[in-house]
Amino acid sequence: MSRLVREWLMNLGLFYETTHEDRLEIDREIERRTGMNCDEALMRGLISINEFLEIVNMILKRKKARAPLYQV
Repeated sequence: MSRLVREWLMNLGLFYETTHEDRLEIDREIERRTGMNCDEALMRGLISINEFLEIVNMILKRKKARAPLYQV
């Protein structure tokens, strides 16, 4: 998992709202969008804070859509 993704989530107060798997998905999405390692992309400024938040929200929304409404 990306060190910078973890740092950004902590700085934005979103770290504890994400699971390890969510953070791995965030890494993969950044890598897909930029074509490079997510730490490198964040260091180079290829992902803005707004785009990062968009990615996080997309991942969390996707997780909610997959979650069952109730458990037996």
